[in-house]
Amino acid sequence: MVRFDKVQQTVFELITIGYEILDGRILNTNAKWLAEKITSMGGRVVRMVTVGDVVDEIASVIKDALKRKVNWIITTGGLGPTYDDLTLEGVAKALKRKLVLNKTAYEMIKERYRMLAEKGVVESPEITPSRLKMAMLPRGAKPLRNRVGSAPGVLLRYGKTWIACLPGVPAELYSIFEEELKPVIEKSLKKVYRVDKTIYVKRVAESSIAPRIAEIVKKYDGIYLKSHPKTIEDGVSKIEFQISSIANKIETAIAKINSVAADLKKIVLEMGGEIEREE
Repeated sequence: MVRFDKVQQTVFELITIGYEILDGRILNTNAKWLAEKITSMGGRVVRMVTVGDVVDEIASVIKDALKRKVNWIITTGGLGPTYDDLTLEGVAKALKRKLVLNKTAYEMIKERYRMLAEKGVVESPEITPSRLKMAMLPRGAKPLRNRVGSAPGVLLRYGKTWIACLPGVPAELYSIFEEELKPVIEKSLKKVYRVDKTIYVKRVAESSIAPRIAEIVKKYDGIYLKSHPKTIEDGVSKIEFQISSIANKIETAIAKINSVAADLKKIVLEMGGEIEREE
């Protein structure tokens, strides 16, 4: 259960693009990694969507996110040189902007293939049509340097929403996010503090304690309280409780999470349960 809605946070939506995710061949670790990074920075991910390599579908999910007036849209995948790398075409269609040759992106790609040719990775540094494709960005976009691969990341703004497009190759995504995108995100974040705590209990059934958990959640704004039932060992049920608290002041966040934890432990003991440990 979540009561984060009363605390102002910078809101993100993550869009993954690629049939390899939809058909189950590739596990979507990029979305997990981004969500963890954004959450640890104080942002709030409210939606994750995966679509195939189709311009209209990409454009549709971008437009839907813009209608919700989120602060950030981050896409992953579909920036490369192949025929099915269609992310930027989809973004351009959603924003009603043309794809144009970005000189900075062109120079990044030119330098990249010169280096690859010198190392013998490619036969020629020539900027072929496939390579040139990676320098065609929506009008007004800024390329983000890719120090690991060839396709630059892309950053642009539409109204009050930032849109960032990152490659699907994890190493490239990590590099661009940490070195290029993270500083921009940090400047946009509403200042909030997050505190996390985990409490492990036993001898209480999740179905029995569920109504009491709902009572705790109603008492506090800016908290997340979630039960994760574990396996039953020797007839003893075990539950892991995740508690998160956010507030505009660190002292408030700490006080709030301590109060929630105290309420939870009191209920567990009243029901005849035991507190195993707290982290």
